[in-house]
Amino acid sequence: MRRLVKQFTNQLTDALLIGKKAQLTLPKKSIHSIVITGLGGSGIGGTIAKQLVADQIKIPVLVNNDYSLPTFVNENTLVIVSSFSGNTEETLEALKQAQSVNAEIACITSGGKLAEIARENNYNLIILPKAFSPRAMLTYSVVQQFFLFKHYGIIDDSFIGKIQSTVTFLDSEVESIKDLAHQTALALHSKTFVIYSEASIEGVAIRLRQQINENSKSLGWHHVVPEMNHNELVGWAGGKPEYAVILLRTSYEFSRSKVRLDISKEIIKKHTPNVIELDAKGETLIEQSFYHILLGDWVSVYLAELNQVDDVEVKVIDYLKGELAKI
Repeated sequence: MRRLVKQFTNQLTDALLIGKKAQLTLPKKSIHSIVITGLGGSGIGGTIAKQLVADQIKIPVLVNNDYSLPTFVNENTLVIVSSFSGNTEETLEALKQAQSVNAEIACITSGGKLAEIARENNYNLIILPKAFSPRAMLTYSVVQQFFLFKHYGIIDDSFIGKIQSTVTFLDSEVESIKDLAHQTALALHSKTFVIYSEASIEGVAIRLRQQINENSKSLGWHHVVPEMNHNELVGWAGGKPEYAVILLRTSYEFSRSKVRLDISKEIIKKHTPNVIELDAKGETLIEQSFYHILLGDWVSVYLAELNQVDDVEVKVIDYLKGELAKI
């Protein structure tokens, strides 16, 4: 996993090349809504992409992580079907439902059944490079979502320059990111982790949780402001030093959310000394979000080393899939 994380910015550059070369056909009907359906790394890519260009999107966009699609999906809905392997059973089932209502369908995958179905039906298809760890391919997923949004007229192409700037910026920060990630991993070691952020970057917080779950083999949870101020904050009356809190901060926080996070931090500090505030670097929201994503990936790798676990293996997921295949 360390080797894969080192390739992060190279993957962003490669993802741009793949998107630019994609051969996509124009839709024959207007798009009134979008559903991105996918699980795990494929699903979170849609959430992050949606949030990063939320200021441009003028139609409803929903990320679906289930077998079933919402009943509003119809012929004027763009359903982006995202499965790195192309064989995710929940995603393939959702695809069947999209087909049944004659939705506009576009697919992002490295192959498998999804690629076969897309080619048979002449769906727009973006093929990703193959890899043995799909969660290490988040960069490709996010960037291809951008290209599909652009193709369907949902956003402009300004993301291309922002991604290119992000690559240059992250390359200049890589050593400081790794140092901060190692310090953060040491603070999280032997603790139950809790991640808080503003709701506008919840996708980034979820990505960090998923990486610590899978790479570091650790349990924890995440929540967002302002919602957590209306429920979970009260639960900190039962806080204890065994919890370590990560606050993901950006300069793009809504003014009242910024104040809420600041006050929440002081309340939480009364119940655990382990509060880690991570301030994003970068100029644009894309730069700041990818800064946090790369930082989080390195945190999960260093924490896996401290936990003395294999950061690549996911045997329990393989077992689950094997048991499901018997039914």
